[in-house]
Amino acid sequence: MKNADFGFDVLFKYATLGILVADTAGNIVMSNPFLLRQFGYTAEELEGQKVEKLIPDRYAGRHESHRDRFSHHPHNRPMGMGMDLFARRKDGTEFPVEISLGVYEAPTGRLVVAFVSDISLRKQSEDALRELNAELEQKVADRTESLSKLVKQMEMQMKEIERKDNELRMALQKEKDLNELKSRFVSMASHEFRTPLSTVLSSSYLISRYTAAEEQPQREKHIQRIVSSVNLLTDILNDFLSVGKIEEGRIHVRPATVNVESIIGATVQELFELNKKDQRISYVHTGDPEALLDPALLKHIILNLLSNAIKFSPEGSAIRVSSEREGQQLVIRVADQGRGISEDDQAHLFERFFRGNNVSDIQGTGLGLHIVAKYTELMDGNIQCRSQVGNGTEFILTFQIPPNP
Repeated sequence: MKNADFGFDVLFKYATLGILVADTAGNIVMSNPFLLRQFGYTAEELEGQKVEKLIPDRYAGRHESHRDRFSHHPHNRPMGMGMDLFARRKDGTEFPVEISLGVYEAPTGRLVVAFVSDISLRKQSEDALRELNAELEQKVADRTESLSKLVKQMEMQMKEIERKDNELRMALQKEKDLNELKSRFVSMASHEFRTPLSTVLSSSYLISRYTAAEEQPQREKHIQRIVSSVNLLTDILNDFLSVGKIEEGRIHVRPATVNVESIIGATVQELFELNKKDQRISYVHTGDPEALLDPALLKHIILNLLSNAIKFSPEGSAIRVSSEREGQQLVIRVADQGRGISEDDQAHLFERFFRGNNVSDIQGTGLGLHIVAKYTELMDGNIQCRSQVGNGTEFILTFQIPPNP
């Protein structure tokens, strides 16, 4: 026992952690030198004092209840139980601790042995580590935000580059289309202008040969041929000019409240002179005659469709024109009894320079229906074609008319 007592005494005196012995009432019985240095007390100042003397005031009340429960149900408790514990020195300063409890049955009664370890350095290291982690997390968050902003900026730049690229491609395509239009104009002009110019030249020569008064009918015949040829040349040039303006985006719609019945009726009257022998043009309108449309574009559309109907229909045939306003919709129909259009040709009917396979014997630029479709589209309308070879053709124009203001 003496050796055991000697060993305990050495351990108690020279241990590198604080050791405190208290009775079940919480009175300090003894404390080792290390603990006394930890708290700044002498042995005489602590012996007989309550253990709450070493605990911050804000925890003292709760500690008494914990101590009472421990006294009734004593058990060994190792260090590191996951609790944040604090001790108070003599000078009032506090420091974090870990406490391990053990129960010892002495001849004088039950004693509680507390091993107190100052974990200030560990807490400082943990706090420093938490601060470092927080700083790293903040840096990561800042860097992520910076990268996100950079990615968004790059995305915006890519979209802008893509937009400019598309604009450049569209401009290049438009330039190609215009160059193609010019090339086609030169090619077609050399072909289409040849016949009317030859007619003008030959008729002018023949007029000069008719000098007698009784030859006036022959002179008038050739003058009419010259007028017709000049009108044809004018129509060809106007078609090319119109297509050029469309391609360059220089056609501006100028809507106005117009009387559709009056515009179409007047256009029908203008074209009576072009009718072939015994051709008949009928026109009928139903519903409100007023609509908000561009009168110039509307007249051009009707002129072109009626001219084609006259040109591609035989003598003695009927051409029917109708317009109907129902609610906010205007429907215009132009139907003839001409050659008709094959299904294959209908698929390309509104393309530039397209001409059907069965009309190669009739002069034309292949631009008229392309212009009609573009003008219709500019007025937010659509155009349909219904036709069968040998059974005539009907064009149907549909416009959505906004309500009157």
